[in-house]
Amino acid sequence: MVPSVMEVASMEMDTTQQLSADPLPFARSYQLEALDQAIRQNTIVFLETGAGKTLISIMLLRSYAFLLRKPSPFFAVFLVPQVVLVKQQAEAVQMHTDLNVGMYWGEMGTDYWDAAMWKQEIDKHEVLVMTPAILLIGLRHSFFKLSMIKVIVFDECHHARGKHPYACIMTEFYHCQIKSGEPSLPRIFGMTASPIKSKDSTCSYWQNIHELETLMNSKVYTCVSESVLAKYIPFSTPKFKIFKQKEIPFALYAHLANQMEILKAKHARSLESSDLNVSAEDSKIKKISKIYSTFIYCLDELGVWLALKAAESLSCYENDLFSWWKSDVSGESIVKNFSSEAIKVFAAYVPTGPGWFIGNNFKSNVDAGLLSTKVSCLVESLLEYSDLEHIRCIIFVERVITAIVLQSLLHELFSKRSSWKTEYVAGNNSGMQSQTRKNQNEIVEEFRKGMVNIIVATSILEEGLDVQSCNLVIRFDPSATICSFIQSRGRARMQNSDYLLMVKSEDMSTRFRLEKYINGGEVMRRESLRHASHPCSLLENEISEEEYYRVESTGAIVTLSSSIGLIYFYCSRLPSDGYFKPAPRCDIDEDSGVCTLQLPKSCPIKHVCVQGNPRTIKQSACLAACKQLHEIGALTDNLVPDIVIEETVEHEIDNEPYNDEQPLYYPPELVNLCPQKTVAMYYCYIIELKKNFDHDVLIHDIMLVTRSNLDSDTASTHFDMDVGRGLLSVALKYVGEIYLSSDQVILCRRFQITVFRVLMDHSLNNLTEVLKGLKLGNNLEIDYLLLPSKASHIDWKSVVSVSFSQEKAWQNHANCSFRGDAHVMQTKSGLVCTCMIQNSLVYTPHNGQVYCLTGILEDLDANSILRLRNGTEISYKGYFRRHHIELCFDRQKLLNGRHIFTVQNYLDRYRQEKGKETTNAYVELPPELCCIFMSPISINTFYSFTFVPSIMHRLESLFIAVNLKKMLLDHCTQNVVIPTIKVLEAITTKKCQEKFHLESLETLGDSFLKYVVSQHLFKTYVNHHEGLLSVKRERIISNATLCKLGCYHKLQGFIRNESFDPKSWMIPGDNSGIYSLTEDLISETRKIYVSRSRRIKGKTVADVVEALIGAFLSTGGEVASLLFMKRIGIEIDFISIPSTRHFQVQAENLVNVRYLESLLNYSFRDPSLLVEALTHGSYMLPDIPSCYQRLEFLGDSVLDYLITMHLYSKYPGLSPGMLTDMRSASVNNDCYAQSAIKAELHKHILHASHELHKQIVACVNNFKELSAELTFGWESGTSFPKVLGDVIESLAGAILVDSDYNKEAVFQSMRPLLAPLITLETMKHHPVKELNDLCSKKHFHLKKPVFHKSHVSSITIEVEANGAVYKHTSKAADKKMAKKLACKEVLKALKESISGL
Repeated sequence: MVPSVMEVASMEMDTTQQLSADPLPFARSYQLEALDQAIRQNTIVFLETGAGKTLISIMLLRSYAFLLRKPSPFFAVFLVPQVVLVKQQAEAVQMHTDLNVGMYWGEMGTDYWDAAMWKQEIDKHEVLVMTPAILLIGLRHSFFKLSMIKVIVFDECHHARGKHPYACIMTEFYHCQIKSGEPSLPRIFGMTASPIKSKDSTCSYWQNIHELETLMNSKVYTCVSESVLAKYIPFSTPKFKIFKQKEIPFALYAHLANQMEILKAKHARSLESSDLNVSAEDSKIKKISKIYSTFIYCLDELGVWLALKAAESLSCYENDLFSWWKSDVSGESIVKNFSSEAIKVFAAYVPTGPGWFIGNNFKSNVDAGLLSTKVSCLVESLLEYSDLEHIRCIIFVERVITAIVLQSLLHELFSKRSSWKTEYVAGNNSGMQSQTRKNQNEIVEEFRKGMVNIIVATSILEEGLDVQSCNLVIRFDPSATICSFIQSRGRARMQNSDYLLMVKSEDMSTRFRLEKYINGGEVMRRESLRHASHPCSLLENEISEEEYYRVESTGAIVTLSSSIGLIYFYCSRLPSDGYFKPAPRCDIDEDSGVCTLQLPKSCPIKHVCVQGNPRTIKQSACLAACKQLHEIGALTDNLVPDIVIEETVEHEIDNEPYNDEQPLYYPPELVNLCPQKTVAMYYCYIIELKKNFDHDVLIHDIMLVTRSNLDSDTASTHFDMDVGRGLLSVALKYVGEIYLSSDQVILCRRFQITVFRVLMDHSLNNLTEVLKGLKLGNNLEIDYLLLPSKASHIDWKSVVSVSFSQEKAWQNHANCSFRGDAHVMQTKSGLVCTCMIQNSLVYTPHNGQVYCLTGILEDLDANSILRLRNGTEISYKGYFRRHHIELCFDRQKLLNGRHIFTVQNYLDRYRQEKGKETTNAYVELPPELCCIFMSPISINTFYSFTFVPSIMHRLESLFIAVNLKKMLLDHCTQNVVIPTIKVLEAITTKKCQEKFHLESLETLGDSFLKYVVSQHLFKTYVNHHEGLLSVKRERIISNATLCKLGCYHKLQGFIRNESFDPKSWMIPGDNSGIYSLTEDLISETRKIYVSRSRRIKGKTVADVVEALIGAFLSTGGEVASLLFMKRIGIEIDFISIPSTRHFQVQAENLVNVRYLESLLNYSFRDPSLLVEALTHGSYMLPDIPSCYQRLEFLGDSVLDYLITMHLYSKYPGLSPGMLTDMRSASVNNDCYAQSAIKAELHKHILHASHELHKQIVACVNNFKELSAELTFGWESGTSFPKVLGDVIESLAGAILVDSDYNKEAVFQSMRPLLAPLITLETMKHHPVKELNDLCSKKHFHLKKPVFHKSHVSSITIEVEANGAVYKHTSKAADKKMAKKLACKEVLKALKESISGL
């Protein structure tokens, strides 16, 4: 039983009783009355424009605010009929409430939002201001539930009729829920200046109002009389401007109309003889007919001069109607040429000359037919208001072209006669001229401010726009409906405004209609008041009579009338290219009454057949298709295309927050708690150093002493370092164990801290303080020793040198070979023997310098002559005296001192470009100025230790790689062997500036990941089209996903992304506060240490994941790589998934199977794969069920992987980055397309695209002219259709599927087709990359590319180099090709002008 309206009202009683009005203090009496009614029942407020209807709606929202405020799940919706009103009404709600307001319109992409996206918006906002189609779509897809909406405001609710979204919201949902007894229905609040919109004058006013009330389930509220409103708002005075229509001279009109007919026929013939396809040709002919009609209209209604202005306007506008195709340049030129030739025809009858002006003599211009009497009347009417100080006038016209040409006329007239400025505002869907919404808003804003005085507008300014400063409205064309009349009249909001109605003197019917409209507002008010006490009637719900399909789980619904839109929306989300746009096609057999809906080939359902009512049979077919698509999952339970959900999920993944502050791990092998025992065991590893260069200082081995036994993979590592003069070979070998007491450990630490501090700082500042607090504690610290080695043992003599003191030195002097006073020297430390000072570290307090002493200069003392740099000579004693130092022991021999060596990054691959070592390394030192700090210690020790920071940095990195490898292989059931150095390569980024980095492995891993995921998806989702497969693949392999997986498994801490800086190297044992270690668990059983944090981009983490895939692949094969992928969460089992095909065709009847098999050197077990691989989406014949897109998806990935693997295997010594460049040069559409043309595969592609055929013919002709040497894509100056490259990939996919996924079969078959494959000798960089790299390397200034708007892509590349400018502009069919050609020319010019490039 259907509830009555009174029962529906009682359902809302509880909520209504809780509500209380929340009026604004400045509200008017009638606004408060309307609010009171709106709180009690659904209401349509019928008040004149400017009466404050929006304010009533805002007060209603304020009254409901306590139900809307978050965290309440409820919300309100404010609907506006035009996008331009969304912002205006949202700002009004924000101004007068504290509610959070969201704004929504179609261009935001709301069509592609899903339930989760809308939930986010509802959770944030309490009022949603939107266009009605958005709410309707949301209700149909069940993104919104009416039960969750407390208030719906319908702005300009008179639109609620027919199939308008306002009407559909009420009929499909609101009234259905009334009948179902739903207790929670939203309050309906409508606003209108006229409840009647219909053009039909036969129906009574009350009948129209009653229909609106019934549909809106609301009662109209209005004031008792216009006089009540007149207290608050001004009303404009309607005035008729009667003009006598005078036709332009008949002979002139007939001649010009005939000339237009001739031009129309001429250009139609040009289109027929062009190479446009049928649909494009038909579209252009219709467009010419439309322009022709425009010219005839202008001649008839406006005059020759304005017809000329119309032709000028239409000849120069930019039309983007066919921009999707990018193929209609010739057709568009013909259309524009029609307008251009019309200009010449009209111009021949318009006077010219310096003194002639259209406003000079209006009467003669009207008599000559240049202007119509209607236009003359308009100008005269405006001039009557010339004394008005601040005129704000809106002239309403019916057509866009009328607005454009009248603005042109008024601008020309008033720019000479007054300061009045004229603009026009017209809708942007006319297909002739368009204005952006931004441009329209700017004009209206200038009108408000008085910067624009006159706007010529179409009906776009009739509704809603708040232009309070308007004081004159002129209806150049009469209103078609009473609603239009009232709304345009309401634009005149100023006191004493006028509303001029221009009417032909002989057009009595229009005058009578307008007179009726003048009184219509009062009549509608009386009728509304007379029936105010009558309850609303229940709507005989149209949807109950209309067939529909509802998803039970969500409530989403598609009706017979909405099914066509849903099918077109679904098809629009299928894969497309520049040669076809997927769309359904209906074939109706009138004899049998059967409708066959043909769907695009990429759709999982190929066709649907229905029989039924001829009037609705197409809708029935679409509804049946919607049902089937939902049943197989192509439409989700919200009845949106599955790809929309996939894209939303992908978008959410891409936008998940990522914190780029990440830890830097330190290897646990080098970390320990300080030993509590008096004696602890250490492991000794000799670092053997072998120099392959000449130097006056020798090198000796270093002993690495650790608490942990190192992994065998790193305990025997070896590598080379470029130290400038040549290579230094480094080898690590285990030599045994040693027990050290705590005193010995402290001594060793004192030694290494002293040596490294001296090497790093070149001074002893703060060293005493650091050493003073040296002790073994209980905190985490870096615990390993680096000591001088002699004969594979620790050189304790050198170690003890750190404890040098003069007293101890003399005590141990008994065995000195030197005897007598001759071998005693006076130093700053006191008297010492020469044996103590010859191999020592000294510092000179007078200048704070530190030196290594290598011997005594027997031939020099303080009185010897010193030759200065300027050529003058002075004694050493005199030199020091000049610096205020008096030498007392001038007979003592001078000492040979050497400046401390500089510690450098010897892992830097760019070291050879740095400066050489200084030539004045040695100095002569008076002994009395020297304090001995370490003795005996050789200069060789200090030189050897300069390499240690770089060596240890490499070892630390290897230890980190070992820990990562162990973590990844934990619980691995298979024996996977991967060298640690490969893992290290995979975690080393280019920023480290070492000789290896991850780029090659990343390229390899990227190609393998893409391949295995593609194959897995291809087999798993047999009904998914290529677009959906691509989105699913992107979700798995995107940088965001890989970064997330990498971070989850804590890979980010292992990444090396900084160049080694010796100054920041952590000296073992130095606990002076430079670093702190914290423990971190990387697995249940493994711990590691964090030394500090640093910034790592999310993409870097993703790159490392791909590089690790490449590392496991290159050393352990595909199985090892798959195990690693599984370990981090990418579970792909592409080997065991069975695949099936449903593709029954007679291949031999469609393609030349024998020829193609001969070309590919492969015999197909299932030839239908060849048909599928060569069928383009435009080929709509039902004989072939699908196109090549799925096979292309698969083939693209397998070719990428095969070619990458081929290059990686063929060139194992490739420098990092070169593999990427070679792959880019080999795996691209241009290379594939050229291969397709060489093999004449274009002759075998099945398609039905005229444009594709035209482009293929042009490419084939251009290709014949190319040099035989230009075999690679980068070299060609021709842009190739993507389809040609696609078929190469789809054929590779076909062979892969037919051969049971045998990659070798694919490579053997496709390699000859792609020959010659790129080699190091033939490799040429892409001009864009080469120019970027050159400018970066040589510090040239590469300016931002400048794109030029035209029918073809045009781009300018400019480089400033060595004071000169190198610039070139290129044009091509697409931007990429234009940019490539421009860069190529700039490179050529640079190389010719600058030697050495």
